[in-house]
Formats: sequence, C-alpha cells, structure tokens
Amino acid sequence: MPVIIPVTTGGKPAKPARMRYISTRAVAPGVDFKGALLAGLAGDGGLYVPQTIPHFSPAAIAALAGLSYPELALEIMMPFVGDSFRRADMKRMIDTAYANFRHAAIAPLTQLAADHFLLELFHGPTLAFKDFALQLVGQLLEAALPEGERAVVLGATSGDTGSAAMAGCMGRANLDIVILYPEGRTSEVQRRQMTTLHAANIHALAVDGTFDDCQDMVKALFADAEFRAGTPLLAVNSINFARVLAQIVYYFYAALRLGAPAREVSFSVPTGNFGDIYAGYLARAMGLPIGKLIIASNANDILARCVETGAYHRTGVTPTLSPSMDIEISSNFERLLFDLFDRDGAALGRAMAEFRATGTLTLTPAQHADFTALFAAHRVDDAATLAIIKRTYETTGTLLDPHTAVGVAATKALKPTGLTVTLATAHPAKFPEAVNRATGLTPPLPAHLADLYDRAEHFTPMERDLPALKAYIRGL
Repeated sequence: MPVIIPVTTGGKPAKPARMRYISTRAVAPGVDFKGALLAGLAGDGGLYVPQTIPHFSPAAIAALAGLSYPELALEIMMPFVGDSFRRADMKRMIDTAYANFRHAAIAPLTQLAADHFLLELFHGPTLAFKDFALQLVGQLLEAALPEGERAVVLGATSGDTGSAAMAGCMGRANLDIVILYPEGRTSEVQRRQMTTLHAANIHALAVDGTFDDCQDMVKALFADAEFRAGTPLLAVNSINFARVLAQIVYYFYAALRLGAPAREVSFSVPTGNFGDIYAGYLARAMGLPIGKLIIASNANDILARCVETGAYHRTGVTPTLSPSMDIEISSNFERLLFDLFDRDGAALGRAMAEFRATGTLTLTPAQHADFTALFAAHRVDDAATLAIIKRTYETTGTLLDPHTAVGVAATKALKPTGLTVTLATAHPAKFPEAVNRATGLTPPLPAHLADLYDRAEHFTPMERDLPALKAYIRGL
C-alpha cells in the first residue's frame, strides 16, 4: 500500500515531501505531477499513481467545511501537484474551470430518501461528470507544454469523455484534440456534442468497433515510442492521473455537506472504466470517512463479477441503455490492482500479460478479501434501469439518466448502512430515448444546447486500423 503523508489545513504537507508518481508496472522511472500529466501512460505500459498519499486528519477535514467548490478543489489538489504548478496558477485555472457551470453549488445534492442523496455532476458545459476534470485538464496541458511546442491530445470515448475533452481543449492555440468514438454506440446527443464543434483543432473519429477497440488503439499509440518521438501525444482519458485527481474533490464536497468527518458516507458509482470510483478510493485513503464504495454495473459487469468471484474475466461487450458504461476492460482497475498486489509492479505486469493472453486474471483469496472489504457491487439490466427511472420520477419528481439509474438501483438493492450518495453522472437530456421509454417524458436540453439537433455535424470515419490512425494524426 502507498505511504501516507499527513496534510495540515491549507493543503500543505505536515513535513516537506516531493510528490512523485510511479508506474503500476514499476519499470518506467518516477516523475513529478507535470511529468505524469504530459506522459499520460507510463513508458512501460503502466499507469501512473502517487508514490505517497496525502492524508487529512479529522481536524484538517473539518477545517475544509464551508469552502466553495473551487476553494475546496485547490486544497485537495495542491498536495498532489507539489511544485509542478504554483498555487496562484492552480487557483486561476480551477476558478476558470468551474466559472461556467450552470449551478451555483457546482455539485449540488438532491435528497431522494431519508438516507439517500444524489450528487448532481451534470451542470457543466457538456452535461456530464467528465466536465469536472476536463475543464481543468485542458488548461493544465496547455500550461505544461514548453513554450512554442504543439501537441496532439488523443483520447477514446464511450460517450461523455469526448465532448467534455473537446470543450476543455477547443480553440487552445498549442493543442489539437483527436477523439475516437464507437460509431453507433453513443446516444445521439453524445455524438452531436462531439461532431457539431467546428473549431479547427477539434477532430472526431467515428470508429467501426467498440469502445474497447478505440481504447486499445489509443493505448497502442501511447506505447509506441517511435511514433511519439515524432508526434507529441497528450492523454485525456482517465489513464491520465490528472483526471482522477479532479474527481476526488466531489467526494469530499458531498461528504462535508453531509456531516463529515463526524459522519461516514457510502457512495454508489455508475462504473465503466473504474476511474470515477478509484477517485473515491483515493478520497478514502486520504482520510475521508467513506463506508462502502458501490460499483454499479450494467450488463457489462466484469467488475461486479470480480467482486463476487475474484475472477476478472472478459466476456465481450453488450450494448445497453447506459452506453458510457459499455466497456469490457476497465483501464483504471489496474491502479487498484497495483495496491492489491502490494505495489509489486513486476508481479502485476505478469498478471496483466496473462490477462491479455487468456482473458482472465484471478485474485488470490487475500487480494479478493482486501477488494471486497472496501467495495461492493451490483449488476443492473436494462429492464431494471427503466423501472428505476420510472419509480424515481413517480416518487420524487426527479428524472434520472440511465447511468445514474444504474447507481440508484444498486443503492436500493444493497441498502448500505447509514447515508449513501449516488453519483448522478449525466443530465437526463443526454439520453432522451431511454427517459421517454421509462416515463413518457422527453427532457429538454438546457438553453445553451437547445439548437443541438439543428447544428451541422463533422466527423471522419475510421477503421480499426492503427496505421490509418497514425497517418491521420501525422497529417494534422
């Protein structure tokens, strides 16, 4: 497990410590925050994780109560940033990131029952939780590049990451952004949010395949040292630790408003790529009193099955009403596995190679016990998703998108002790067909997207062909 570094109020380590990031495969050299930000994926194919975890005592957590969302974000992030960015520059970028959210609270809580709350994470410009990280990461990447250098931001999306990343990078002078998405496997709103952005540095590629195909192509390019030597690449998927870092903040924000540190809170997280719930895992390691972290899965339930059996086993991707979770391999799970393997990168590297070869990685009984001590899981099919959207609207007047509905259904099924917060990861208007099937209502798009269906679309079809992707990027 990582070493814990105490943090006092003001976001400063109690003793001098330089924040370093190490690879989950333990071959690539350690880097600082800026190095992890710019590299995305480590050179050995692993993911960067903090070598040490900043830890807030109950008194330090209590001192954070009452801060605005941007103020809290600065205190949570600075111990991870170290000396890579000045505090004043981080404050400016954080303030800019959240200035255009449509709710004054940034991440408001809505009560569904006496012991159950929604954390609304869809008030950003693209109506999804990805805005919390990507409105900031675009600025961080631009600021981290050496003066005069231009780079390509490359990412894959199952729906929401693409538009949020594009919105965060649009018009930035030293960045092109290329996003791969699975053709026909996103909602129409999700697709149009990517294909109707007409800035010269925005490039949407419609891939004939699944999200996992898109993600594999992106990972292959990041692992191609020769290609990267000629074409600087920056990561925008949650393989980039900066994405995870920004998401830690809203766990603290919700828990503080519900009585932390005196009160423990569980969280239910609609989960596909494991990045969002891994942020909750880090929040817990930092001292936030979190009970269970609930992995809420749709039919693509590799993580839920791993909780149940200890076997992480590929079975293919099934299209569902919650397409952002239609993922077979949860990339960020490797970060948790690193801790379950006692940070033995060589052993984890062998296990991941076996998983790639056989489609199965089996936890030891001790590893499985550690996993289930922190995480619970529940699988929700499409019928149950529609039923919970309908029931929640009838009993509370709240419309849920299908991903949030999976999280609410998991909370109701598992009934964790005490208070539970379900992360509401997307606005219902992003998935009007599913909401209409469940309730007969079609949620309207907010005013800034009201003409989305009238905007011209621009995208490039792309086969599952790595040389073709390389040629496209070189031609930018």
